[in-house]
Amino acid sequence: MTTIAPQSAASRLEMPPTDHRPRPYTGPSREDVLAMRRQYMNPAVFTIYREPLMIVEGFMQYLWDETGRRYLDMFAGIVTVSCGHCHPTVVKRVQEQAATLPHGTTIYLHPNVAQLAKKIASKMPPGLDVTYFTNSGSEANDLAIMMARLATGHTDVIAVRNAYHGGSPTAMGLTSHHTWKYPVGGDGHVHHAVNPDPYRSPFAGTPEEIATRSVADIRDLIRYSTPGKVAAFVCEPIQGVGGVTSAARNYLSEAYAVIRAHGGLCIADEVQTGFGRTGESYWGFQNFGVTPDFVTMAKGIGNGAPLGAVTTRTDIAKSLTQRIHFNTYGGNPVSMAAGLAVLDVIDADGLQENSRVVGGHLKAGLERLMRSHPVIGDVRGMGLMLGVELVRNRATKEPAKAETLDVLEAAREGGVLIGKGGLEGNVLRIKPPMCITKEDVDFALDVFDRAFTSIRVPTS
Repeated sequence: MTTIAPQSAASRLEMPPTDHRPRPYTGPSREDVLAMRRQYMNPAVFTIYREPLMIVEGFMQYLWDETGRRYLDMFAGIVTVSCGHCHPTVVKRVQEQAATLPHGTTIYLHPNVAQLAKKIASKMPPGLDVTYFTNSGSEANDLAIMMARLATGHTDVIAVRNAYHGGSPTAMGLTSHHTWKYPVGGDGHVHHAVNPDPYRSPFAGTPEEIATRSVADIRDLIRYSTPGKVAAFVCEPIQGVGGVTSAARNYLSEAYAVIRAHGGLCIADEVQTGFGRTGESYWGFQNFGVTPDFVTMAKGIGNGAPLGAVTTRTDIAKSLTQRIHFNTYGGNPVSMAAGLAVLDVIDADGLQENSRVVGGHLKAGLERLMRSHPVIGDVRGMGLMLGVELVRNRATKEPAKAETLDVLEAAREGGVLIGKGGLEGNVLRIKPPMCITKEDVDFALDVFDRAFTSIRVPTS
């Protein structure tokens, strides 16, 4: 068992000031809300902290609980809030559309859906020019797999171990964490290749050599587990739920070449890496020098609105016309208004560049903490998509699962909200709204330093 030592408030950095003043909360008490959840909500719906936190208001990178206490949001609603909570431009556009036409399906014309599709095409490499809108990333990945199978005439799909692509039936088959998969059968035509993450790879060598050996595993999967042809390869440029893992730059180009040589199409799952979050590039795949055949997206595109999408080539998209396909809420005018506003704000507020600069400042600070806290085994990621893997022993890499929970609790007590991921739940997921500042980062690093100092790691 781990213990948390008491902390002194001396010399603690203060959270940067904000002009936003939350409205007094007058709704049900935290205890009443918790009781209603326990009685009326499915018990599979969980909360993250030992004492559940109630959040009632947000503005930009900050959140407030029902008592008026402010928190720095370093998890962004699970990597969903890109522009900032209640960004004024997004709020205004959504309110205007909700007051004009809250719902209209794609069987009628409406400017928002066409304009957003055009805007997304402008952000893509040439050829990726047509988009189908959905409500979530799971739906987007489902649809991409179906189109790939229709377009190629093949069935088998290669995904990557440690990946998360959603919780719907098809997406759950793509997901490679036993903790997220129910024993209800599934898609027997999905095969999972070795994860190219160099930190926990079964292969030895440089990150580039590990990437090449991991691609060889894809080739072997095709040879031994499929008819020799595949429909698709789906991969997150940086794994999100899996703990912010990624491969060396050569992995995706080599993997895409193998897939295409065996008749398949390549899907980049950009649900978490898209829209400038990685800093150097607008899309995560651009950091690896490849162009996929599909890009799936959700989360950051809506800044909290339920919005997902699949972008692909016209020749591939035509495969869907052989039957009727319809999504009641895909293309909803209010969600489209949110998406248009988000893309405009990312550009107008310079959020991709902010992700690069502030994300670099944050990563450098985490690397400094690694030098003084042995519980930190690895710091990784790009821009404002960062992960910190905690281990009990750097040599054995034994996951520090209990200690990770202690750090989450200590960070919350200090006013900073983060997430966790990885198969063993021992990776801190740090992915704040992209409007975060260097001053916010310095405050968060101070809280993290104290949190790491407070935990005791048993010696083996």
